[in-house]
Amino acid sequence: MQKVTPFIWFDDQAEEAMNLYAKVFKNAKIVSVSRQGDRVQSGTVEVEGLRFHCFNGGPYFKLNEAISLMVDCETQAEVDHLWSALTADGGTEQQCGWLKDKFGVSWQITPRKLVALLKDNDPGRAQRAAAAMMTMKKIDIAALERAAG
Repeated sequence: MQKVTPFIWFDDQAEEAMNLYAKVFKNAKIVSVSRQGDRVQSGTVEVEGLRFHCFNGGPYFKLNEAISLMVDCETQAEVDHLWSALTADGGTEQQCGWLKDKFGVSWQITPRKLVALLKDNDPGRAQRAAAAMMTMKKIDIAALERAAG
């Protein structure tokens, strides 16, 4: 069992969220579900080795960008897949590789190449990559590489 588990408070969509995350990510599964009668009270989903707990707590607290789930992506195809799946059915695109899924959970879909360019030993390349990133919603790796020069 992992020592620290992110806990996500939903109004009443915990089961729907767990099902989406288990479907979207290659290495994902629903680990447990607790019910009160026919209603899901809470459950745990594992995504790429990280377990997080989803709780139906009602409308008292709302999700916001103060916390997000950052996903390390190796390829543009992976970025494109996750971006499309997580913004589907009411999700919203944000700036610089951030999005909110239809439940309001914030995600950062982050290509490894972006991180490498931002840490480039040539400050000019890093600055040009950062400036290009600031103009994007979904990160375009090829456009970043062209901008960095």
